[in-house]
Amino acid sequence: MDKSWMHSNRRSKAYEFGVEAFLNFAVENLLTTTRIRCPCVKCVNLKLFGVGIIRDHVYFNGIDQSYKNWTFHGEPWEATTNASRNVEEDDGHSRYSFVSEEIDMDDNDFGDFGSDPYEFANVIGDGDQPVYPGCRKYTKLSALVKLYNLKAKHGMSDVCFTELLILQGDLLPEGNTIPTSMYEAKKTLCALGLSYEKMHACPNDCILYRKEYEDSTNCPTCGISRWKEGKDSILKEGVSAKVVWYFPPIPRFKRMFQSHETAKSLTWHAARKSIDGQMSHPADSPSWKLLDDKWPEFGNEPRNLRLALSSDGFNPHSSLSSRYSCWPVILVTYNLPPWLCMKRKFMMLTLLISGPKQPGNDIDVYLEPLIDDLKSLWVGIRGVYDAHNGEYFTLRAALMWTINDFPAYGNLSGCVVKGYKACPICGDDTPSHRLKNGHKICYIGHRKWLPINHPYRRQRAAFNGKPEYGIPPEPLTGEEVLHMVENGGRVCWKKKSIFFDLEYWKYLPVRHALDVMHIEKNVCDSIIGTLLEIPGKNKDGIAARLDLLNMGVKTDLQPEYGERHSRLLGLKSHDCHTLMQQLLPVAIRSVLEKPARYMKVLKGYVQNHTRPEGCIAERYIAEEAVEFCTQHLSDVSTVGVPSSQKMGVSKPLSGCTVSVVDQDLLNQAHLYVLENTEEVLPYIEQHMIHIRTAYPKFRKRTKWLQDKHNNTFIQWLRFK
Repeated sequence: MDKSWMHSNRRSKAYEFGVEAFLNFAVENLLTTTRIRCPCVKCVNLKLFGVGIIRDHVYFNGIDQSYKNWTFHGEPWEATTNASRNVEEDDGHSRYSFVSEEIDMDDNDFGDFGSDPYEFANVIGDGDQPVYPGCRKYTKLSALVKLYNLKAKHGMSDVCFTELLILQGDLLPEGNTIPTSMYEAKKTLCALGLSYEKMHACPNDCILYRKEYEDSTNCPTCGISRWKEGKDSILKEGVSAKVVWYFPPIPRFKRMFQSHETAKSLTWHAARKSIDGQMSHPADSPSWKLLDDKWPEFGNEPRNLRLALSSDGFNPHSSLSSRYSCWPVILVTYNLPPWLCMKRKFMMLTLLISGPKQPGNDIDVYLEPLIDDLKSLWVGIRGVYDAHNGEYFTLRAALMWTINDFPAYGNLSGCVVKGYKACPICGDDTPSHRLKNGHKICYIGHRKWLPINHPYRRQRAAFNGKPEYGIPPEPLTGEEVLHMVENGGRVCWKKKSIFFDLEYWKYLPVRHALDVMHIEKNVCDSIIGTLLEIPGKNKDGIAARLDLLNMGVKTDLQPEYGERHSRLLGLKSHDCHTLMQQLLPVAIRSVLEKPARYMKVLKGYVQNHTRPEGCIAERYIAEEAVEFCTQHLSDVSTVGVPSSQKMGVSKPLSGCTVSVVDQDLLNQAHLYVLENTEEVLPYIEQHMIHIRTAYPKFRKRTKWLQDKHNNTFIQWLRFK
């Protein structure tokens, strides 16, 4: 069939006749006029419509010119053997060659759906196959996605999920297409998913066996073997001693733009305007504005991505082991609106560093492949398809900062975070003091960051017995830090961070940030541990009291020997039940959405505790495939963005009842709150003076004046 019309002008007769010939061909082969895949550049054969809608799409959006073999519309595959699955045509050009010629793409730009396009097409084709003969509600793919959603949401084990699939297959009529095992289900989903790379690493964190070390069998730095040593002290050749899982971010960013809704959300920041002049989103930050001003060609394209990186260690074995530490590295995309960017679906796992020990300062070794991809993203990735605008563009991205707790801050930035010079801002001038009894170093110069007239600056007894008149030092710029680490200018820097390999990194005003939630958790643990006198968590010990005495601070708190602190003892079972059921839930329930942290999600992936990182890697890419399917299937919910979450409306505490009150009762409650607020007392006195002045005849009738005040005060205050 003649297909030259696909390259004709959409207003020409040749294009019109070609569209009608294509639709007639599809109807004759598919024997339907209502469920045909749309080949326009926006739908790209992923959505099904009737003939009339497809005709409109092909005229308004244009046909996907790379779709030269009409396999989804009844035309047989041109190649049927594995040897010919390079999707090449007789002229030697790829089916995507027209795009390559127009926008100068290379072959690596077509790896979004895996290395085998036939496998991807076959899986998408399952969307038309009913889950059992005669079923109109579910297809094989939509049913599998819904079942896998249940597995991911409720943490089913693979064995449990396999048994569920078997039972489901037995309950449905004969001829159903439900997979019979977890293996078959994962094989179907992973054809749509993106792959990961397993890289061998030196057990001593010296190198990754890639690039020039790819064929090495021993570490060139420490000499240790690449292979794992068995129990009989014999090396198992081919079995790496340490493995790193790398999830390339570039194809994942491409896939984000292939979703119409996600591509639209990625430019949300461009239409947003700060109405109050406050920094309510990273788009208001100096780092964002610096990228726009210093590199205007980057800032003028709203689809260019602004990223943040976060990394921390966690124990995948929960309470079964206390020493194992696995380190994920996660990217967050700030282009998305705030109600999406921190959702599980858009938190992109890029690296998984296996344990049992943490990488520490050698984490730069494992970040090398990610930094290489970030360099490529800064230069630009050509040929990325934007489903929202229906066009190809060059995608660029910049890493704005990292977010970590303080120890990881030191590992990533190269700054010393322990000892006498542990402040990244003060550096060599860090005000530190070693506690004689606690055997720890404390930092007591924090009041210099308060406003110059703050009353805490003049208080002596509450702090270290001295007033504070100092001013805070200016943070070092990235260029100053780079000069120091390259020339050894200050002792508080232990290495040159790998992030300085990024061209723009030294110009950013904020390069590393602390995770406030993590710090708040540590402070909360210390407060609770002190209040409840939990062993190992109590900060109010004998050593702390003696150190206060030595420093001359709060001498009234010196330890009194012979008398123990009071404890919470003698609680009966009913008392504990009341605490657990009535008091503690009020304080902690519904404060954090479940799961509380993304680390908890990764920990929940682990089913086989002998291979925790492998479990995480496999389940992550399977969930990626599920998330991708939900964007193209109707009536299928997503795990990564809970549908029940309503932004801007907080959840009520469990067990509460909602009742409607009349306006009088609401005013009484409002008045009670106002009359017990210190800031409102001057207004109350002023209003009472106003009442007495307005009604001089009732000066002695105190109750009448009070009632008049109660009835009019709220309205008067609102008027004021």
